[in-house]
Amino acid sequence: MKFFSFWRSLASFRVRIALNLKNVPAEVIFVDIDANAHRDPEYKKINPQMALPALVEDDGTTLFQSLAILEYLDEKYPSPPLLPADINGRARVRALALMVACEGHPLLTPRVRRYLDHELNLRDTQQAAWRRHWIVETLAALEGHLAGHKDTARFGHGDAPTMADICMVGHVTVALNQQVNLTTYPTVKRIFETAMALPEFEKAHPLAQPDTPAAMRVKA
Repeated sequence: MKFFSFWRSLASFRVRIALNLKNVPAEVIFVDIDANAHRDPEYKKINPQMALPALVEDDGTTLFQSLAILEYLDEKYPSPPLLPADINGRARVRALALMVACEGHPLLTPRVRRYLDHELNLRDTQQAAWRRHWIVETLAALEGHLAGHKDTARFGHGDAPTMADICMVGHVTVALNQQVNLTTYPTVKRIFETAMALPEFEKAHPLAQPDTPAAMRVKA
């Protein structure tokens, strides 16, 4: 199995966590987005969208889009599960994950930032305001759904990490990088800290990867 990743990619962060939780070995191939390596013809053959991550099985089966990869890994390697056993729980976890992966995260991706910069010529302060607006909106939505809900426990749903937590920690990591104060979102903050205390999450952190710039790298 080959896993195409980039240290700063939040979608890659999700898959790294899942691979760690499932204890699935994979050959990691680093694709430097900052150097436009994702636009190289060889990688475009693997993923015509030229986005990360991608997962290629030994038989050549190519998987793309992080949530689809998470569900694939969960079906192929069912222990530990990333989704609850009950249908209502699975719907809730998927919804929490989608709030981040399909609504919050897409507005913060490098291609959006490049468009704001190169096409719309927005100043740095305007771009920072853009990022903060969407980060905070998603945090507020997560807190609203998690705080006081009967199924919120040690993690976003129950006492074991799920796909919801895998997606949420990436968004909170960006929020912290943008110096967003999490005290307004105490449930999100608590769950984030609980998840990141697990070695499977800690080792997947963007700043703990082999391709993280040396000056920024931390030891997980």
